[in-house]
Amino acid sequence: FYSAARRRTVGYTIAYPPGHRRGDELPLVVMLHGYGGNHANALAGMSPAQAVALKSGGRPGSAMARPPMALVTVDGGGGYWNPHPGDDPMAMVVHELIPRCQRLGLGRAPRRVAVMGISMGGYGALLLAERYPAVFAAVAAVSPAVWTSYPQARQANPGAFASAAAFAADDVITHAAALGRRPVRIASGHDDPFYPGVQALARALPAGAVVAFGLGCHDASFFVAQEPPSLAFLASHLA
Repeated sequence: FYSAARRRTVGYTIAYPPGHRRGDELPLVVMLHGYGGNHANALAGMSPAQAVALKSGGRPGSAMARPPMALVTVDGGGGYWNPHPGDDPMAMVVHELIPRCQRLGLGRAPRRVAVMGISMGGYGALLLAERYPAVFAAVAAVSPAVWTSYPQARQANPGAFASAAAFAADDVITHAAALGRRPVRIASGHDDPFYPGVQALARALPAGAVVAFGLGCHDASFFVAQEPPSLAFLASHLA
């Protein structure tokens, strides 16, 4: 669809769980891709359809042991899901993508919407949950790409934030209290280059947040291992 917020046409994918199809009313997970990704490869090692077919144990199957939910992915560009001049992927998700899904019966009250992401998308998921508490009922971030200062961010990726002021406004660590009491799950490997930032984030999260630190780096093997428990976490809070 053409996104007025992004000023371009964006691709998206909606995946329905086994036994469901277009027209069914279901909770919705918005899945945000990482840097260099798009709607087709937002998940690591699996398609959106495979993700919503997972059982609680992390294996695909038609007999789901967890509550069914739909999943949508969308092209967000490389700007870390925060607003840039002429390109606002955050507004696209909230004001264009989600209403489009709700017209199909997905994430429409009383059913709820959650957000999840990997790496850059993990940062974006936290940002969206902080900015729009009335929209997102739960959030999961796998290896979120977070920095503790604008110079760190600019050195690593000059296009991540439009300015120091933009970083300050959209710093998910500083504004973590905005998550309130909503369910939050974050995961990161000890050898992930973003691990120091994720540690700072974990300390700032409201009480009750689920933090999964363990062996691993910022790579597909860690992402793949953390996707099933993250999806199961969201499903449990969307039921």
